[in-house]
Amino acid sequence: MSPALIPARPAVKTVATHRKAFRDYHVLERLEAGIELQGAEVKSMREGRFSLTESHAIVDGGQVMLLGLHVQPYACSRVEEHDPLRPKRLLLHRREIDRLAGQVAVKGRALIPLRVYFKKGRVKIELGLGKGKQSEDKRETLKRRTAEREAERAIAARTRRRE
Repeated sequence: MSPALIPARPAVKTVATHRKAFRDYHVLERLEAGIELQGAEVKSMREGRFSLTESHAIVDGGQVMLLGLHVQPYACSRVEEHDPLRPKRLLLHRREIDRLAGQVAVKGRALIPLRVYFKKGRVKIELGLGKGKQSEDKRETLKRRTAEREAERAIAARTRRRE
């Protein structure tokens, strides 16, 4: 096959997203980080055998650690199994870590994983610097989304009638 006929692989393949993060937090900033994994954890993540729901990141001793990311053991692994809930170190530049440490120190802010994806064969995580939403904010977001959905339906119904 000539190179022109080979289909291009997507550069970024999203494996999982944390949808509840957008419900519970105002995402102020996003950044990309690598994850330090052991053994067959990468293969397990490639199969989507992990959970982001209870995970969050903290800045501890000049390192950013991801806590609560549950990676199930790889079924075909011959090596001893790893601890599924062990803290995983995130790979960031020193300047980014120092800046994040200052921003997370502000009350009400947290580092939350938004999505996990593969970029050029490496596992990456998109972190969001989030500020917790109050229950009023959540209700307002729900009302706004409902209004937008109804408006889109009305427009779609109106255009269907014209055809």
